Amino acid sequence: MAMKKLLVASLLLGSSVAQSAEQFVVDDIRFEGLQRVTLGAALLKMPVRVGDDVDERDVSEMIQALFASGNFEDIKVYRDGNALLIKVLERPTIANITFSGNKAIKEEQLKENLDASRISIGEALDRTTLSKIEKGLEDFYYSVGKYNATVKAVVTPLPRNRADLKFVFTEGVSAKIQQINFIGNEVFSDDDLRDKFNLQAEVPWWNFLADEKYQKQVLAGDLETLRSQYLNNGYLKYKLDATQVAISPDKKGVYITLKVNEGEQYSVKDVRLRGELVGKSDELNSLVTIDTGDIYNGARVTALEEGVKRKLGELGYAYPQVTTIPEFDDENQQVSLIVNVEPGKRIYVRNISFSGNTSTKDEVLRREMRQMEGSWLNSKSVERGKERLNRTGFFETVDVQTVRVPGSDDQVDIKYNVKEANAGNINFGIGYGTESGISFQAGIQQDNFLGTGNRFGINAMMNDYQKNVSLEYRDPYFTLDGISLGGKVYYNEFEASDANISDYTNQSYGTSLTWGFPFDELNFFEFGLGYDHNKISNTQEYYQIEKFKKIHGFNRGENVIELDDFDWSISWTRNNLNRGYFPTAGNHQRASYRMTIPGSDAQYFKAQYDVRQYFPLNEGHDFSLLLRGKLGYGNGYGTTDNGSDHLLPFYENFYAGGFSTLRGFRSNTVGPKAVYVGGCESGGAGGGNNNCATGTDDAAGGNAVALASMELIVPTPFASEEVRNQIRTSVFVDAGTVWDTEYDLTEEDGRYLHDYSDPSLIRASYGAALQWMSPMGPLVFSIARPIKKYDGDDEEFFTFTIGRTF
Repeated sequence: MAMKKLLVASLLLGSSVAQSAEQFVVDDIRFEGLQRVTLGAALLKMPVRVGDDVDERDVSEMIQALFASGNFEDIKVYRDGNALLIKVLERPTIANITFSGNKAIKEEQLKENLDASRISIGEALDRTTLSKIEKGLEDFYYSVGKYNATVKAVVTPLPRNRADLKFVFTEGVSAKIQQINFIGNEVFSDDDLRDKFNLQAEVPWWNFLADEKYQKQVLAGDLETLRSQYLNNGYLKYKLDATQVAISPDKKGVYITLKVNEGEQYSVKDVRLRGELVGKSDELNSLVTIDTGDIYNGARVTALEEGVKRKLGELGYAYPQVTTIPEFDDENQQVSLIVNVEPGKRIYVRNISFSGNTSTKDEVLRREMRQMEGSWLNSKSVERGKERLNRTGFFETVDVQTVRVPGSDDQVDIKYNVKEANAGNINFGIGYGTESGISFQAGIQQDNFLGTGNRFGINAMMNDYQKNVSLEYRDPYFTLDGISLGGKVYYNEFEASDANISDYTNQSYGTSLTWGFPFDELNFFEFGLGYDHNKISNTQEYYQIEKFKKIHGFNRGENVIELDDFDWSISWTRNNLNRGYFPTAGNHQRASYRMTIPGSDAQYFKAQYDVRQYFPLNEGHDFSLLLRGKLGYGNGYGTTDNGSDHLLPFYENFYAGGFSTLRGFRSNTVGPKAVYVGGCESGGAGGGNNNCATGTDDAAGGNAVALASMELIVPTPFASEEVRNQIRTSVFVDAGTVWDTEYDLTEEDGRYLHDYSDPSLIRASYGAALQWMSPMGPLVFSIARPIKKYDGDDEEFFTFTIGRTF
């Protein structure tokens, strides 16, 4: 047998020439050490074939090609006569991957990172890649201030050339900011500059937005804030000469030193627009609000640039370039601002498409569009379409992209991607509320019926104080112009005493027809006609009901009264909320007026105004301030057959209390109380048995209401990104009162009986609330305490409602 000669030997991940550089013709190629890799797969990677002339260079290229396959840890090549003998050591196959000690990084993120590096179960184990991953993970920990962190990949060999891979994390603690020092600042003090930073040393307990833990990304943001501080105050030539971050020997403290060069303060000499102004020079120049002599302000300059871009975007120029070039007059410390405008090519919209709407039909989304296909691109119209989709309430999120058409320089496609919300379903429900007790519901309730955007409902509901069956339908686009048409038929039984109201029973049924039209993008008007039949029974003989019976000709002892009312109504709604589902910005207002038609058994009117205003407190809208208000007033009009003035029926009274109006108080208990007349031996207003008036704690409601609420919406603790759009947490302060302008029953000394009819008696409460649009249905929790209450007011510390759909 011919002696084997080592031609080229690998050194783990490299190769080197050993000997035998002479060229020869290969008669055969043999492998030793193959286990997982097949012979055919190995031969396919080789640039050498049987019959080829081979020299030292060819063998090196062959080894490099085999290493590049990623299957081998070691390769040695021998010459056996005119045959090539290749001895290989295969890389082990990853049998399992586990993690230990990782808290700052989720396993899902780690697995995604490993998959991108081809480190996954079933793949060959590349130790070089492992080293890079270890270093990359440690660099991440260093960037968030954890300088003691280590990451080690532990490889445990298993039978059949397999390996168990375990990443062991030692995260340690984040280094804290010990000092932030500034050098070279004269205009602003150290404290003034530090106050602008998110990174802080010795953070007070109340400053929950600041962070004393060092993070490289946060520091980068703070440095940009520092730059803006100077640019917004005219220091146009500000520079950050040096940034030094020093770590204490124990790696638990960080000292930051910033050397600044402030430069001189500049005022504005003039502002000029130049370039292609697309025939809109007057409109574009009107956007300039910076006057001669103003101190230079970088934020105002950026706002000007964005305003010009926005205006050009509305004219079809989707990709304009707007750059402000400063021309300095150093002698006078003035700067001329030359705003160079390059609008680019005017863009058409080729196609508008939708994705994510698995239930909602495309036509429902398309009718909300204000950007038309085949027309100039208008960025304002594209954004308006997004806003209108959000306001429908059918979608949790709406995103829009403007995508260039391949091969075209003047066309784009508009792509809207939505995530559908639970707009209703076929259900049988069992729920519980601290106000309503156990409730049962069954039927169909769809605000987006079969994806048409129409509202349809057949519902039956029963709880402690109410039984209700209703059928309703509303088409918001009965015509292409946005004229809506809707109707409702209902039957209702209401037991007032179980709703914390002075006792009576009301069996009612009725119907209504409404139609409306949009006045513009934000304002909507609606008109309605209706009929209601009310059968009142089991009434208590208290003053308010007695007076209502008397003016309508019913006897005091008459237990059953029936009334038929026909009414007309008008309402105005203005809605510019950023979305219909947990909004964070914008305003919603609604004013309504309903009046019974003359000749109805009860002639009355009711007017109501509701407003909600959301103020986002940060750029990401994680924090928002909600202000809410409600005003309502109702009364009778005209005279009855016996010459008395009509009153607002007691069953139409306003009430307050409970999670939907005034949290911290039991449902409907806030406001006027029932006053019973007669049957007293002594005491009470009136002084005699037949004219005795005794105040109670039974709620009677009133014909006027005023409510206000201030609510701070905050990120939900421990909520993941997946559920952030379905859950809302807030802290609030509620205030309000209900009173009656028509019943003036007072004691002899002028005091109101049991706070009756006095609008000055305002109640208030504070607390926290949690809302969750869960798969089970809407869940609402609140914890509240009264700040101010009066005799007869019932507290309710904890309230919640829950409904489940099967």
